[in-house]
Amino acid sequence: MPRSAAPAVTETAMPVVKVAQSKKPKPEFMRKKVRLKTDEKPGTIIIDTSTKYLYYVEGKDRATRYGVGVGREGFGWSGTVKVGRKAEWPDWRPPATMIARERRKGRNIPTYVKGGPNNPLGARAMYLYKGGRDTIFRIHGTNQPWTIGQNMSSGCIRMMNKDVEHLYSRADVGSKVIVIGPNGKGAERVYTDRGMDFLGTLFGGG
Repeated sequence: MPRSAAPAVTETAMPVVKVAQSKKPKPEFMRKKVRLKTDEKPGTIIIDTSTKYLYYVEGKDRATRYGVGVGREGFGWSGTVKVGRKAEWPDWRPPATMIARERRKGRNIPTYVKGGPNNPLGARAMYLYKGGRDTIFRIHGTNQPWTIGQNMSSGCIRMMNKDVEHLYSRADVGSKVIVIGPNGKGAERVYTDRGMDFLGTLFGGG
């Protein structure tokens, strides 16, 4: 008997699955109570631009850790400054260097954006000063929470709006801010993150 012909092999197109972009950062960048070894006083803010974490020192071996995004204006800079002023739903006036840079890319950005939900500075801003003068660096919110934990093309130190509101309510004008630059150089002299503070998380509130 003749051998039966093998069935023809046909290619079936795989269905295209659209993956929606998450509106939240990765879990490791969500706000946490942590055990922090540091000699800095309570109320100090420590920002490590390499790990994308901001710490608010609360007491001996205790801190709140927030995830941040680091923009071009914030990356590559380090030093000790202070919160010179604070603003709720701040207006945005991008620096001339940013305007010029974006123009070279063929993008024109406005010289002024009124405060509100669509403003790049988000819900709150803390303006960083050194020697009584504005450094042009800011800790601010963002209407793009999925960018937390990343290096961005613009901005300074950005936080989720709910996190920047939380920090804003605790950090006073005059608060010391330590910014650790690329590669975490010198971080070991400032702090050691010992991981989640379980007791603080259970009993210390949000």
